[in-house]
Amino acid sequence: MFNATELKAKLFRGFSDTSRLGILETLRDGPRTVSEMVETTGLTQPNVSNHLACLRECGLVRREQKGKFVYYELSDERISALMELGDGLIADLAKGFYECTRY
Repeated sequence: MFNATELKAKLFRGFSDTSRLGILETLRDGPRTVSEMVETTGLTQPNVSNHLACLRECGLVRREQKGKFVYYELSDERISALMELGDGLIADLAKGFYECTRY
């Protein structure tokens, strides 16, 4: 069983990969198909699909079939809010993040 700190670490692992983060950023604008995410992120279709499977399994995104298309979206509006907070922190603390050599 995980404690609260371990669960938070697992949550933030979803945001720690640049490909997954790019997909999440794309989904902040609303539901998208895999093809749309490929176009937006510049990732390959297999790469997007693989990361979406990870994000779905971890509960960060959900999918919905509409006709012949499958649309993915953020599973909770707070994910977008958390990313917006990150944007604000980066704007305020960018110099420290840029110069950080520890991670």
